[in-house]
Amino acid sequence: MSGPDGQASPALVVDVEQAQPMPLRGSLRCEGGELLALVGPSGAGKTSLVRVLAGLMRPQQGRVQVGGEVWCDTARGVFLPPQRRHVGLVFQNYALMPHLDAVGNVALSLLHLPLDERLVQARRWLDHVHLGADQQTRRPAALSGGEQQRVAVARALARAPRLLLLDEPFSAVDQMNRQGLYRLLADLRRELAIPIVLVTHDLNEARMLADRLVVMDAGQVLQQGSPAHIHNAPRNARVADLMGIQNRFQGQWLGPSDTPGQGLLRWTSEGGSSEMAPVLKVRDKGKIPAGQAVNWVVPSDGISLCDAGAVGPTDFSAEVMEARHLGEITLATLSLNAVPGARLVLTLSGARRQGFALGARIGVRLDPALVHVMPLRTG
Repeated sequence: MSGPDGQASPALVVDVEQAQPMPLRGSLRCEGGELLALVGPSGAGKTSLVRVLAGLMRPQQGRVQVGGEVWCDTARGVFLPPQRRHVGLVFQNYALMPHLDAVGNVALSLLHLPLDERLVQARRWLDHVHLGADQQTRRPAALSGGEQQRVAVARALARAPRLLLLDEPFSAVDQMNRQGLYRLLADLRRELAIPIVLVTHDLNEARMLADRLVVMDAGQVLQQGSPAHIHNAPRNARVADLMGIQNRFQGQWLGPSDTPGQGLLRWTSEGGSSEMAPVLKVRDKGKIPAGQAVNWVVPSDGISLCDAGAVGPTDFSAEVMEARHLGEITLATLSLNAVPGARLVLTLSGARRQGFALGARIGVRLDPALVHVMPLRTG
């Protein structure tokens, strides 16, 4: 990827491993002009990783490089302090100076310039993030949460950063202001040719804004890739849980089928008879031994509605156990006769919602090409 001047944009490359003060292990890469989102539960290590990138924490073992510049290499004894890393930081709580107006807060990033030039540049960046002239003269207490966040973004960009770090930047902003900040970030991304790392608990936010996701748990990078790839092919059941994938089931891998590239998956359930359990013909990557217990997922794109009396090998008769009508969408939970205890969760819109009342009988069809099978890891 190239920057505005035609030169290659700097990529962020990270490899870190430590046990203390908290476990942190994994590698990631974020290209220039790309937005990478770190997602995971509280305590997953997202903020600790951001601190390593910013130079606020020295890892026990690790390497951080942006473009051709090495910021940290513990094997060679290299560790650049924060002020030498040219990192733009935007925090959840804004971290603005309460005694300074918006212009004064942004000017703090420009202390290397004469005072007059400092103020000119600060106003230019505030204009750039669409903060009006009246708001620019106000102190943080007189600004809304969204306006304070725009000041924080302007201050981060005024440093001409080589890396932009956004640590839960929208979580303290109401939904209306949040939408405006999303649009601002989308506009800025078209202009910036630097890596951008976003920390967020909001999966919808991550999917909407990020080119790639890094899923973390207990200090470890579990999986990274595009939002669509991770959602459709989580590495394991824990990733599926963290990504909020609701249609996850148990099964047994029976081995290859008579069709090249496909295998047989028995859909099992607690307390059900395995002999009577349905068998699906799905993709086979040749990595799972026959007889292995597995978890498997199917995304909502792989579930469609059909006639209740359909009899195809991937068609199932279902009963509506729950139907919550939320404006233009309906959240529905279905039970399947063929798999006791199994529940399918669907989000429906438009004409597909017709007939979704409690107790209604309906047919569902699974797309075997979108079924993703994961070996069941045991302790």
